[in-house]
Amino acid sequence: MVLLVWLHVLAAVAWIGGMIFLSLVLAPLVRSRKALPEFMALFRSAARRFRFVVWGAIAVLLSTGPVLLQQRGLSLLNPVEWPQVLWMKLGLVGALLLLTATHDLLLGPRVRKISALPEGARSSWEQTIVRTSSWVPRIALLLALFVLGVAAMLARS
Repeated sequence: MVLLVWLHVLAAVAWIGGMIFLSLVLAPLVRSRKALPEFMALFRSAARRFRFVVWGAIAVLLSTGPVLLQQRGLSLLNPVEWPQVLWMKLGLVGALLLLTATHDLLLGPRVRKISALPEGARSSWEQTIVRTSSWVPRIALLLALFVLGVAAMLARS
């Protein structure tokens, strides 16, 4: 059980820690350089590599979570008995997964195509997508921090 908890926490730390680094360290550094191509390339490269960490962490979290619940005596087949804090965590995790998938699978590829266009050639919808896409990871980080808080409450219950 200790190994499973360790893997679960390690996966969460890797995911959330990487989000904090990209959002609070690397992204501001890139923005302060005002679109020098090599800094944008660095950010994009780091974000692409981090994507593998994220999806690996998600796989670990989704595989260890149910086992850990079962080891705590919570039946996976009887969710009526689950504590409210678990429902809260699962709801936040679901929203976080949806945001992550939207960012990685829909917005990311779309923004890459739009970014290749000169700014004057972009439609107003494309400009909105680019502006909106930068907020999705920020919201995801906020959600991840809430998940972390609720997970701490769950561990104490």
